[in-house]
Amino acid sequence: MAVEVGLERLEEARATMLELFPEGFEEVDRPEGVELAAYTDAGGEERLWHFFGGARSDDVKVGWEDRWRTFHKPVRVGALWIGPPWETPPVGPLAVVVDPGRAFGTGSHPTTQLCLQFLQGLERGSFLDVGCGSGVLSIAAALLGFAPVLGVDTEAPSIEATRENARANGVELEARLVTADDALPPAATAVANISLASVEGLPARLDVARLVTSGYLESEQPRLPGFEHVERRTLGGWGSDLYRRAPG
Repeated sequence: MAVEVGLERLEEARATMLELFPEGFEEVDRPEGVELAAYTDAGGEERLWHFFGGARSDDVKVGWEDRWRTFHKPVRVGALWIGPPWETPPVGPLAVVVDPGRAFGTGSHPTTQLCLQFLQGLERGSFLDVGCGSGVLSIAAALLGFAPVLGVDTEAPSIEATRENARANGVELEARLVTADDALPPAATAVANISLASVEGLPARLDVARLVTSGYLESEQPRLPGFEHVERRTLGGWGSDLYRRAPG
């Protein structure tokens, strides 16, 4: 079953798909938007129709398990390699091995890559990952030398996935369930690869010196009272920004 959504509805649609199919779903870029697909039964088809008002259904053919894996390819971002567990990491780069079947975030999306670019150039210290998803950014931060590392999310499957992926990568970090209104623990650096609206709601909840944001289009940029804009990067139509706490 698959649904197609425009970029303006993507974050909301991802959250809905994660709730409906916590075991995992696929995300494929299309010229007219993004296609979200799940392998499911008649009950899952009914849920998709209920939440999205329509969906496309295709019969699953023999060997779909192997074809599903073709959607998840490793990527290289500077000193980091990010890939699924069935791929063999090359010798040299720091390897972040992430199972894409548990929560959103495989490392291949441009917003994740932009955040990873920024992190590699920042001073190491305590680290907060707001909306940790599968834990890609938290694990990468731990491998890069940030410590202590804390990932927070409003979805329980994301916390479970982050903890499991951290164990699989042999890194120490904490993952904690929060609500959308909770004040967040202080850190030297925070990253928030979430929706634009959610990013703009962070200043009142954060006590950080540096903030990396993404999860929105290149045409958009967060307004963050109390923070100064330092740098912007873009990739594939998506944007990412580095901010620092304004003096005083």
